[in-house]
Amino acid sequence: MPEKVIIIGSGPAAWTAAIYAARAELKPLLFEGAITQENQENGTLPLGQLALTTEVENYPGFPTGDLSAYLDSAIAPPQRKALPPHKKEGVSGPELMELMRQQAKNFGTRVTTDDIVEVDFDRRPFRLTASDGSQHQSLAVIVATGARANYLGLPSEQRLKNRGVSACAVCDGALPRFRDKPLVVVGGGDSAVEEADYLAKFASKVYMVHRRDELRASKIMAKRAMEHPKIEILWSRVVDEVLGNDEEGVTGCRLRSTRGEGEQELEISGFFLAIGHTPNTAFLRGKLAMNDAGYIRWTTPQRTYTSVEGVFAAGDVADDYYRQAVTAAGTGCMAALDAERWLAAQQA
Repeated sequence: MPEKVIIIGSGPAAWTAAIYAARAELKPLLFEGAITQENQENGTLPLGQLALTTEVENYPGFPTGDLSAYLDSAIAPPQRKALPPHKKEGVSGPELMELMRQQAKNFGTRVTTDDIVEVDFDRRPFRLTASDGSQHQSLAVIVATGARANYLGLPSEQRLKNRGVSACAVCDGALPRFRDKPLVVVGGGDSAVEEADYLAKFASKVYMVHRRDELRASKIMAKRAMEHPKIEILWSRVVDEVLGNDEEGVTGCRLRSTRGEGEQELEISGFFLAIGHTPNTAFLRGKLAMNDAGYIRWTTPQRTYTSVEGVFAAGDVADDYYRQAVTAAGTGCMAALDAERWLAAQQA
């Protein structure tokens, strides 16, 4: 017998979809991804991007406080023991994701720690192939595989992730470690200007590092950056190394000129990347309609429908604008409701 619904992914969108689908008696099967070296290098391990962060201050319902007793009672012991020590300052990314995972399992979601590597949406039930070679059939599919931030690929950058290196100013910019400190934003497009402008609300100064001598941002956005009293643009520069240590986190960065003007070293407390994201849709190429950047297209306003009837998309895999945990969770709810109603219509 085919599954009623298979969910692919393991971020906020996937677990929210699983919670709603399970409570609707759809008995969802969720593929959370495999624990492999390739997934680790790509930032696509189970539990999504939020599991790679530390403090989460902006997810509703989790104000600052000691959650130790709650975490001990809510999360199954094996997963609870695997979490980093609780800092008693609200919820962390890994803790929030384990809570979502546990909630989905509590309602009966079956979880498989494997990747879906191939899909056949040309016939029904849909056929899906996992990386272990197993074949699965489903009447409906929810794709919630997310998108990963692009990084420069520097070893120092990798070492200092979550110690001052971030790819989301809105997520992290207001944290105490960045307040009233000099920060760097790498990039030159509209997103980079938006990140710099947001960070300037909290930072003492924001340096924008751009490899060219002209921003790629729209003229109005470029003007905003160049006229901002707290933003300084460092033209024709690339990052050679992020400086810091385990105790203090990021303390600086070393820049190289693309015009032979020598090195420059900045003293900073935060290093933010704004060089784009890559949606995790490679296994869906040619199977679903996507935009030029590879994000799945929603084909109907206010719905999570894709170009294939019965396949729904939720979270950052279809959202190249907001990219927040709470918006991803919202569309996960929508996808589950859309799938439930579509399945009911097929049986009518």
